[in-house]
Amino acid sequence: MREKDIEKILVAEVRKLGGRAYKWVSPGNDGVPDRIVIFPGKTPVFVELKKKYQSVVYKRRGSALQAVQIRRLGELGQKVYVTYGIDGISQFFQDEGYEETSKALDCRYGL
Repeated sequence: MREKDIEKILVAEVRKLGGRAYKWVSPGNDGVPDRIVIFPGKTPVFVELKKKYQSVVYKRRGSALQAVQIRRLGELGQKVYVTYGIDGISQFFQDEGYEETSKALDCRYGL
């Protein structure tokens, strides 16, 4: 599955929960995470989406710019998720307290 498709699934599932998953494009700041996710009544979180199968080296650290941006956000006390494929999105929802959404994704995509 392409990263674009994974991103569409994330956006749709966040909307079903009453939240928003804004695309983050920050001119002059390459490497920022793909989405800023805001659930009702919760602090925003940042999500970098990856397709499931990538090289081991890239999977471990992403691009150098992404690693810098993720570290910067972390140093500012922000939560940043790097997800891999649908199972990564499922884990994201579980970690954020949306177990039913996680289970639904697992069933829908045979995880």
